[in-house]
Amino acid sequence: MKIIIVGGGAGGLELATYLGRKLGAKKKAEVLLIDRQPTHLWKPLLHEVAAGSLDSEVDSVSYRAHGHQNGFQFKLGEFCGLDSDRQCIQLAPLLDDEGEEILPQREEPYDQLVLAIGSVSNDFRIPGVADHCRFLDGTAQAKNFHRNLVNRFIQLNRQLKDDPAMKLRVAIVGGGATGVELTAELFNARELFNMYGLEQVTADNLDVTLIEAGPCLVPALSPRVSNAVLEEVKKLGVDVRLNTQVSSAEKGIFHTKDENKIEADILVWAAGIKVPEFITDIEGLETNRLNQILVKPTLQTTVHDNIYAIGDCAGLQLSENKWVPPRAQSAHQMASLVGKNIVKTLQNKPLDEFQYRDHGSLISLSRYTTVGVLMGNLGKGGSINLRGWLARMAYISLYRMHQVALHGWPKAILMVVADRINHIIRPRLKLH
Repeated sequence: MKIIIVGGGAGGLELATYLGRKLGAKKKAEVLLIDRQPTHLWKPLLHEVAAGSLDSEVDSVSYRAHGHQNGFQFKLGEFCGLDSDRQCIQLAPLLDDEGEEILPQREEPYDQLVLAIGSVSNDFRIPGVADHCRFLDGTAQAKNFHRNLVNRFIQLNRQLKDDPAMKLRVAIVGGGATGVELTAELFNARELFNMYGLEQVTADNLDVTLIEAGPCLVPALSPRVSNAVLEEVKKLGVDVRLNTQVSSAEKGIFHTKDENKIEADILVWAAGIKVPEFITDIEGLETNRLNQILVKPTLQTTVHDNIYAIGDCAGLQLSENKWVPPRAQSAHQMASLVGKNIVKTLQNKPLDEFQYRDHGSLISLSRYTTVGVLMGNLGKGGSINLRGWLARMAYISLYRMHQVALHGWPKAILMVVADRINHIIRPRLKLH
């Protein structure tokens, strides 16, 4: 049996690791992971890469090396088509940075296929957003953002010698986790740049405007937690614009529906998600309004039993108005179930159905504080609101559990030790 997993995000890589150990290493099946990038980085960390708090070169996982260690194969490629009758997928030509072809368009046959292609930011087709805003959908975009941020701060430090009133202005659309967490990391970066030699830059020289279309920040959380997040970002000096909808964007300007303008040196779009548009053009897959692939409770697609979808790209309706949320914990839970179900398929056993368990949500405001709620699955009155040091430890543990799923406890513990050493011997900010 040949099992193909398309997408090496949190769910895809965890699934490839599980099946590689369970089946691939024991020669019970061939497990192949396909991704358009050579390395993996946990997506909830991208805002830290963008601000420079995290060096992606240190924390990323090489798919090839990890596959060698865990019994699966890896191929570099971009999924572009599906032939369900012939049971094969199409991969687009692989090009280098100069546009030269490295690999031609090709096909890969499968017996079991898992689509874990993730999501991208939803610009809602608002004019100008795609052309003038920065996004944080992947490591490359986060690294580009960071390079631009470093250059902006260097430029600002020189300009302040002549004009002390100069400011770096950043406008972020989206009051969810990504927008809020990036906001806090920018203020942390400003302080560290000052410490590492850009002495002209002070708190007065960074203006961040956080724009949210709804009436509150992080609307997925309880009003109590949302209010706590609002309180903390305002302490940092953030200009929070609630109930503000963007109607268009041009270079350096967001236009709002109430006919106001928000000017900034850097425009960031972090509002909403959707699955890439091309997925709706693939025959044999049903999708919803976010382009998510509709799946049954077993996480098999509604059309083909030998095709699964997990993570952000999977659409599983829990009730009339509720779907499995696009979170890292959802991808982890889905990967665990699909791994077991594929093994059960080999054993001719009935498949399990997915039961989403909400373990809560946490919002990290860099080194300043962390707020959120844990154990949301306990029902009404059963969740625990956290804030401060304890919440920060819980937030960090989410990433540590991802590392455990990939590497096992012994290696994950060594990674914690290595991180502590790096914290001592390396700069606290990526400066280039």
